[in-house]
Amino acid sequence: MSSYDGIIFTGGAMRVNDMTDIIKKHINFASNCFNHDNKILAICWGLQVCSTAAGGKVAPGKNGAHIGIATDVKIHEEGKKNLIYKNKQVKFNTPAYNFDEVCEIPNGATLLSSDKVNKVMSLYFKSGNSEIWGLQYHPDYEYQQMINLANERKDKMIANKYFESEEVFHDHMKYISEEDKKLDFNSRTCEIRNWLDLIKSN
Repeated sequence: MSSYDGIIFTGGAMRVNDMTDIIKKHINFASNCFNHDNKILAICWGLQVCSTAAGGKVAPGKNGAHIGIATDVKIHEEGKKNLIYKNKQVKFNTPAYNFDEVCEIPNGATLLSSDKVNKVMSLYFKSGNSEIWGLQYHPDYEYQQMINLANERKDKMIANKYFESEEVFHDHMKYISEEDKKLDFNSRTCEIRNWLDLIKSN
């Protein structure tokens, strides 16, 4: 792993607290990565896995879930100082899809941003020999991909009371479609570009 310039942990459909053998392998892999001098970008599921591997905890979101979008994510003062948010708007909307959240951050971690659904929307921490930037949202996804995922899971989400009815669900999808018209590529992918610049600078 020491031969890589950087490592990205991406999203996924699993839930950490199910703690299946596959999930344990993800967490163990993250722990092994921390043994090397790596810069790690951990997105959504990746944030939850890396936080768990570093001693944090994950639980079902107390304030609900992000279904396709996170609105009014606010960058904190510490986040404004972190290079991952260079040239990022202080408050922004972004593709997001998660039912769980980091409820206890790893020791020494810095909270970079929050929103009304998840207190932990982004973290920076060091573990072992690695630096980790974790995002609970998706700068790597487009809104249309979020809509496609939601449509596949619609019936289950309505059954689990994430939406009161099919009509409410479709109204939410229309809202995301409208937000899609406002979001440009450079704004959405800012964090990925900044992380790549961090790697290039070494």
